Amino acid sequence: MSATSATHRTLAALLVAGALVGAAALPAAADDHRGDHRRDHRSSHSSLAIGDVQNDGRGQGSRRQGSRALNTEWIEVRNTGRHSVDLDGYTLTDQQGNRYRFRDFRLEGRSSVKVHTGQGRDSRHDLYQNRRHQIWDERDTATLRDNRGNVVDTESWGRRGHHQSR
Repeated sequence: MSATSATHRTLAALLVAGALVGAAALPAAADDHRGDHRRDHRSSHSSLAIGDVQNDGRGQGSRRQGSRALNTEWIEVRNTGRHSVDLDGYTLTDQQGNRYRFRDFRLEGRSSVKVHTGQGRDSRHDLYQNRRHQIWDERDTATLRDNRGNVVDTESWGRRGHHQSR
């Protein structure tokens, strides 16, 4: 056997082995790609959370009136991810069933928005429910749901178990 034919056989064997390894790795790479896509889809939800809460902590049961007073009461929604999230159709509710529905609002990555109870002009950082009475009580729970009704995050205050996430 000549050195050339031995080299050709060795090279052919290496090429076949490489092709077999590549063929076996292809489905695994495709599975990884699908997994990444699913992870990216979920990441928009996992990057959203209820942040700070400012309620009327007086606990007197009074329903303060006036936009200025009502605007000191708010719930913050944070996007900790890099990508913006379309919040159109998402809702923010309290224990009594009061509901605020986000309309045509995109929360940029690594930013937050305060949802105020009272009246005002919506901006990138402040949204207004246009209510005339306080809704967030001294003891309450805020729930953020996506546009399909799935719970994204909850925040409770005024009792044990302060924060319950997802």
